[in-house]
Order: sequence, then structure tokens, then C-alpha cells
Amino acid sequence: MSFNLLLASSSPYRAELLKRLRIPFSQASPDIDETPLADETPQEYVLRLAKEKARALHTRHPDSWIIGSDQTCVIDGQPVGKAGTEEKALGQLKRVKGQKITFLTGLCLLSPAGDEYTLTEPFHVHFNDLSDEALKRYISIEQPLDCAGSFKVEGLGITLFSALEGRDMNALIGLPMIGLCELMRQAGLEPLALAEA
Repeated sequence: MSFNLLLASSSPYRAELLKRLRIPFSQASPDIDETPLADETPQEYVLRLAKEKARALHTRHPDSWIIGSDQTCVIDGQPVGKAGTEEKALGQLKRVKGQKITFLTGLCLLSPAGDEYTLTEPFHVHFNDLSDEALKRYISIEQPLDCAGSFKVEGLGITLFSALEGRDMNALIGLPMIGLCELMRQAGLEPLALAEA
């Protein structure tokens, strides 16, 4: 029996993480509306989007196990997404300097039968109190405009932090791998049995 795994994301960062499991997979963009709903908590928001991303591809890929994932950073109780511009990135980083900020990643594993296995993974980041000039320099070099929170922890973004706190740093990159393995096992899939030598 063939096993088809699909990552519902065009993110190269998530794809690089998923490659670590050595399970062949394909990738497709789910193209959903990511606007937060009124009175939606950040936890509800990321989990809803993770589910919607997986569901969006289910009809076109009915024989695949589909992974949906979405991330936000929480500032003053509100979800904050990708900056998109250098100006907005600087604004995001200025708001969080010297603070402990929570990042939430919603994860959904959708079976071919339509069963959903889900979790929300928190991760906490302690930001250094850096000058505006240092933050501008960081943004100029790394261009983290497509990342929630405006940094790339796998790159120069590590210089922004005084401490990282959580069970899986991969969640900061957008795909909590420990959680994904847990969901696979809940679904009766053993990642090690599916891994290619």
C-alpha cells in the first residue's frame, strides 16, 4: 500500500523541517483566507487555519495524509502575522524588545478518511532590548518579511534573543516536529516505519 503525504504549505522552511523525517512528501499551497474572526483567541485562530489549510487540499488529494500548519506571535493578547514590509517588521520588533513573547503553532494531520488529529504548540521567546539601529540592521540583512514576528530563528534572528523556552524549537520555524510525530502515532502511523533509509 502506498503512503501519500502532502504538506499544505508553500513554505520552504516547513518543507526543510519535514524532510528530516525522511518520508517522501509533496507540497501544495492551500490558498485560504487568513483573516482572524471576531472574538477569536490566538489559539483558536492558528488551529482553525491549520485545519482549513489541510481541508482545502483534501478534495484534490483524497488519497493523501495532509499536514496543515499555521503560526502566529501573540502581542498584548492579539495574533500578529507576517510583516510584509520593512517598516512593519521594525514596528513588530520594537514592540517586543525586552519582552517575553509567546508564539503559537496550530497543527492538523488530516487522514484520507477525513479524520483530524490536531494540537496547538506554544513556544516562548525572550527578546533582547536592542536599539532601533540594531533592529534595522537585522531587517536589512535578513529580510524576515514573510515570517510571523519578523525574524528567522534558523538564521541571524538568533541574535535578537536572550532565551528560548519550549519543548520544540522547530515550532518557531513553523512546523512542530515533535507534535507532528505525536499526531502521526495517534493516527496509527509510525514515522520510523515510514522513513526511507
